[in-house]
Amino acid sequence: MRKISVLLFLAWVGFLFYAGIALFTSGFLLTRLELTNHSSCQEPPGPGSLPWGSRGEPGACWMASRFSRLVLVLIDALRFDFAQPQLSHVSGEPPTSLPFLGKLGFLQRILEIQPHHARLYQSKVDPPTTTMQRLKALTTGSLPTFIDAGSNFASYAIAEDNLVKQLTSTGRRVVFMGDETWNDLFPGAFSQAFFFPSFDVRDLHTVDNVDSGEWDVLITHFLGVDHCGHKHGPHHPEMAKKLSQMDQVIQGLVERLENDTLLVVTGDHGMTTSGNHGGDSELETSAALFLYSPTALFPSAPPEEPEVIPQISLVPTLALLLGLPIPFGNIGEVIAEVFSEVEDSQPHSSTLAQASALHLNAQQVSRFLHTYSTAAQDLQVKELHRLQNLFSKASADYQRLLQSPQGAEAALQTVITELQQFLRGVRAMCIESWARFSLVRMAGGAALLAATCFLCLLVSQWAASPGFYFRPLLIPMAWGLTGALVCAGLLATTGLKLDSVVLGAMAAVGSLLPFLWKAWASWGAKRPLAALLPMPGPVLLLLLIRFAGFFSDSFVIAEARAAPFLLISLILLLVAQLHWEGKLLPPKLLTIPRLGFLTPAGPPRHNGTHALGLGVGLLLCIRLAGLFHRCPEETPACSSSPWLSPLASMVGGRAKNVWYGACVGALAALLAAVRLWLRRYGNLKSPEPPVLFVRWGLPLMGLGTAAYWALASGADEAPPRLRALVAGASVMLPRAVAGLAASGLMLLLWRPVTVLVKAAAGAPRTRTVLTPFSGPPTSQADLDYVVPQIYRHMQEEFRGRLERTKSQGPLTVAAYQLGSVYSAAMVTALTLLAFPLLLLHAERISLVFLLLFLQSFLLLHLLAAGIPITTPGPFTVPWQAVSAWAFMATQTFYSTGHQPVFPAIHWHAAFVGVPEGHDFTWLSALLVGTNTFASHILFAVGCPLLLLWPFLCESQGPRKRRQPPGNEAEARVRPEEEEEPLMEMRLRDAPHHFNAALLQLGLKYLFVLGIQILACALAASILRRHLMVWKVFAPKFIFEAVGFIVSSVGLCLGIALVMRVDGAVSSWFRQLVLAQQKAGEQSSLVYTGAGSSAREAQSHLLPPCSQDLLASGTSLFYNSKS
Repeated sequence: MRKISVLLFLAWVGFLFYAGIALFTSGFLLTRLELTNHSSCQEPPGPGSLPWGSRGEPGACWMASRFSRLVLVLIDALRFDFAQPQLSHVSGEPPTSLPFLGKLGFLQRILEIQPHHARLYQSKVDPPTTTMQRLKALTTGSLPTFIDAGSNFASYAIAEDNLVKQLTSTGRRVVFMGDETWNDLFPGAFSQAFFFPSFDVRDLHTVDNVDSGEWDVLITHFLGVDHCGHKHGPHHPEMAKKLSQMDQVIQGLVERLENDTLLVVTGDHGMTTSGNHGGDSELETSAALFLYSPTALFPSAPPEEPEVIPQISLVPTLALLLGLPIPFGNIGEVIAEVFSEVEDSQPHSSTLAQASALHLNAQQVSRFLHTYSTAAQDLQVKELHRLQNLFSKASADYQRLLQSPQGAEAALQTVITELQQFLRGVRAMCIESWARFSLVRMAGGAALLAATCFLCLLVSQWAASPGFYFRPLLIPMAWGLTGALVCAGLLATTGLKLDSVVLGAMAAVGSLLPFLWKAWASWGAKRPLAALLPMPGPVLLLLLIRFAGFFSDSFVIAEARAAPFLLISLILLLVAQLHWEGKLLPPKLLTIPRLGFLTPAGPPRHNGTHALGLGVGLLLCIRLAGLFHRCPEETPACSSSPWLSPLASMVGGRAKNVWYGACVGALAALLAAVRLWLRRYGNLKSPEPPVLFVRWGLPLMGLGTAAYWALASGADEAPPRLRALVAGASVMLPRAVAGLAASGLMLLLWRPVTVLVKAAAGAPRTRTVLTPFSGPPTSQADLDYVVPQIYRHMQEEFRGRLERTKSQGPLTVAAYQLGSVYSAAMVTALTLLAFPLLLLHAERISLVFLLLFLQSFLLLHLLAAGIPITTPGPFTVPWQAVSAWAFMATQTFYSTGHQPVFPAIHWHAAFVGVPEGHDFTWLSALLVGTNTFASHILFAVGCPLLLLWPFLCESQGPRKRRQPPGNEAEARVRPEEEEEPLMEMRLRDAPHHFNAALLQLGLKYLFVLGIQILACALAASILRRHLMVWKVFAPKFIFEAVGFIVSSVGLCLGIALVMRVDGAVSSWFRQLVLAQQKAGEQSSLVYTGAGSSAREAQSHLLPPCSQDLLASGTSLFYNSKS
């Protein structure tokens, strides 16, 4: 019941944090209001006569169509400089260093040969630069908000008015080929469609080799450039090959175009120097836009420097050129020069044509603003009135000039300028206003997070008290469930809309407040407030520094360097604390009294040199792990580590082989270290299935991982006839490794007790002769001490020989490795988890994983040196240990090449073990998330080691067994004997304190993580109008929130594994007792090789479940190695 209470309470605390995060998120990351209104030809955008070309012509709408057919070529991630010629790069840098320059040579030739037919623009993209948001912008002319980035790979149909809907409503035949995201956005809108998976970044050519049938509008979304950037980066030779292929595609299209067809080649976004996108850096928001018509389209030659236009300007431009209504929610500005009259014979001037297009555009935007401001109040009222006045003046001037257009060129230019100012002002106002916040929800979410952090602090202190009991922990959960049901019933009966976020928050508050009130009244009010902050002052100072740092964008950007600094500071503090407490002093002569086993004082388990060596080694590992770093985009002077890229991106074969050997060596070292550790504590000799799997399954997983690395790094170099085989093996090997890891974890959950049991009739009982001196005895006192032991040892040997001559003898049962049974299960589980996580990273990250395990081992040993072992309890884990563990999780997050921004996500993880052409979007998203939060998973699952490791290190110091009272005569014959240390079995001496310590550990870890997410929430809310809110603070909050959820789930799983092992140990004891009772055998108990009988063993030295063994007399060895 205690175990269930602990897990349920931790789950409830996690739910409180989740409710706070959800409530804050619902107020902070709100989407703008999407209007469902649609434009139509029958409803002009505003009063006044339509332009001259739309009257009386077949198929005419707001403006007469200039083109009847359209070819839209969308090249994913076509950055603007990809379309630049070779010589247009910055002087002083060799052109050969940028393989992507000059590869779209056909565009440059068209611009030179036919300057009036083609134009190249620099398309300025609005963040976020993710594909789904860009497709929405390119078809609706609106500004997708930040929260839409979260649904980038779970797209939903566009409800707003858009170009595709306008095309289909007028009977145009729209054919599409390319990214399957279009199918989610526009279901059933295409007369013909050829979709390909957007997550398959390794497929460089599939989408680019398709043909089309009959069409009025042909839309092609080529994924090859984006895929190449994700896999190789823009500076790889593969990028030059892909751009050259795109150049050939464009050339073939131009040669087959008819005079009534417009060709548009554009990119949806750019890419960073590493090939990723999603943020708002200059390279990500800069895309190419190329327009071409077989007939003259532009009145003048292109300028030397291409004009910069907003990406959404393409929407109203295409709508008017094709004779369509502009989508209702568009806020883009038409490209005025494409509406100029090239032929002198046209009845109206180019200026009037441009003014007519801009006026239609402005009327549509003004109509949208009026409708939107009526439905929502998030636009700035003062600015809205100013813009409406500006439009009214420009519209009146335009209508007046229509009556007498001759000789009014200057006035028309003024009208054009005013209309452009209006359109650009509207766009700027919308960009600033469409971060719509709900301050009430944000404040409520932050308050709930703060209250939950206080709850963790309060109960963690309560759990450390001797009088702690578990039953009251279940009361608040009942309150919360009752409150949620009552609220749901009220909402259902009143017919109000059921908001799950608000309902969950009300349930959380309803369960939290009574608990806090009762706890404060019964415990907190009787103690000073300072007792709630029991952590040492320096640790509290470091946590406050980290808390305050989240309010600085510079700190968040430089957190990859700040987190190791805080960790190093905490390690130095630990070493200094050990010195202050005298635990680094050399051990003195062992002078423990003979009957003083329970004396709390004892010699240090580590001498000064050993502890200092642990600290130095830990600092060295942290510095080495820092070499694997990814630089933020805001620090251009920084250079990211080249070791983060996969081996496939390397050009030199010899260097690739050397690195592959280093990666395989790190993998072998990791396997060897785990096996040596298990052998060191004897758990490798158990015949249990998990141990057998460690012996044979782990090497197979290592071989599978190494083979996958070899195939992945040389897949592009494989012969053509073997590529299908290599592709198949590259899919099956990761699946095999993941399957083996899952099998190992299932075996571990089934049989978690990794002990070696030996039973023999009449087995001799041996004794270790202890002497307080070295060398031969030199005095009479030494002889008086050692001779009785030698005599007793000879006597037992003689008795053993006599017993072996008998037909039957007492049964002796020896159980080895019980002292490390919990830690062995944890280390095995972490190793099994590490292999699938390692496969999701680049090959050279294996070196980081090796450093991760090594520095975790060193930190645990260093922490164990300063944690006292109290018998029989209560047990506790100090705050500095929990804080150091959380800091190391953050440091590992950055050392594995991650950053809390969307462009730094390792998208290649989505395709590990997944075949090409798959449609398992949820699986790809799961793989990417697992790769991103791998460090959170490992450290959260391994958190119980902070409690177990000090007991494990008890084996490094011998103890003396105290003699039981009443046997003084035998005590004079049998002097003090060495006792095998109980190690982790000491936790089973007090199961109540054991469970309380697990609860306390979990709450402390959740508190440290909780103040981080609280700081991010407060920073995002206070700085919600900050310039860097969407670039720094909002992504940081999202990553911290998801990381907290992952960590809390991993923590519960790790604690549940310890409890599963504890339950299995109890079951093992019971089965052993039942077996002895059923056999009816009389045996004697010899405890841990000390040679004493069952009647001499003290009950407090054995775990409660083993007390029954005293009655049966079964001989039991706890920690002896076989």
